[in-house]
Amino acid sequence: MTQTLILGGGCFWCTEAVYVKVRGVSDVESGYCNGQTLAPTYEQVCTGRTGHNEVVKLEYDPTQVSTRELLEIFFVIHDPTTINRQGNDVGTQYRSGIYFTTPGQADEARALIADLTASNAFGQPIVTEVLPLSNYSAAEDYHQDFFERNPYQGYCMAVAAPKVAKFKKTFTRLVRD
Repeated sequence: MTQTLILGGGCFWCTEAVYVKVRGVSDVESGYCNGQTLAPTYEQVCTGRTGHNEVVKLEYDPTQVSTRELLEIFFVIHDPTTINRQGNDVGTQYRSGIYFTTPGQADEARALIADLTASNAFGQPIVTEVLPLSNYSAAEDYHQDFFERNPYQGYCMAVAAPKVAKFKKTFTRLVRD
């Protein structure tokens, strides 16, 4: 039985580019969540006034990849210490967030954050929000599989490709065959 977990780690193109390569993840969809506007457009979300975060919705088989492993990947491929920012992407839509669909996912997220905080893994406080999923909607079709369709686009080469490479190097056991 699959589970659903939603992660906000900056631009969804970059996050999606990594998770489509993870063994046990059966579907990755770019979208928006935890804002006030119903079914917002990309242009609306980019204003920062809808309250939404750019996220990826993961469907995964917990017998092949655990929630903890998905979250460990998440904390390696983005900076969880910057509020409303990932690199040059600035705004509330780029905040670090874990949006759970089960109480167990919330427990896993909070436990991992506590472990990373105790070990001072980032040298700064982790600002990742851990909240129940609300008001999710899929992003427009042109955002789906963006990196796969545009690997030589400048942003993809500069930002997404290094994240994919870091994932493959750090989590070789979890790379899809």
